[in-house]
Amino acid sequence: MNHSEVRFFTEDISFALKNKRKLRKWIGVVIGNENKLPGDLNFIFCSDDYLYKLNIEYLNHDTLTDIITFDLSEIEDEISGEIYISIERVKENSGKFNVSFYEELHRVIIHGILHLAGYNDKTPDEVSLMRKKEDYCLSLLPEILG
Repeated sequence: MNHSEVRFFTEDISFALKNKRKLRKWIGVVIGNENKLPGDLNFIFCSDDYLYKLNIEYLNHDTLTDIITFDLSEIEDEISGEIYISIERVKENSGKFNVSFYEELHRVIIHGILHLAGYNDKTPDEVSLMRKKEDYCLSLLPEILG
């Protein structure tokens, strides 16, 4: 029996995520669409400073970022991991990209899932495919959120 769970946490910020149950369902649909199995997923919403420190310590990147994904899968085709998201970056990027905060947050959430499913975003072709996948996944959300 496969027991999986999607959990949401905060680290060093005050943030209340809306529609957790429906977001869990959406994440499950996306994982299924990728022909993967759901494992344990922890989303940790944090500040720029917290994520910056992780970026330096674990990835040796001296930059701000909106997301860092750690793949913790131990079974092939299973999606398990920790996804750290800077709420400050998401807020800033939502303004920069002229979308709502929640639209940008949902894009970043699913971006992390797609990384765990094996998609990268290092080359222009990979970025293009990742964006198409994100757009498709976001198109499924209104139906689930109702």
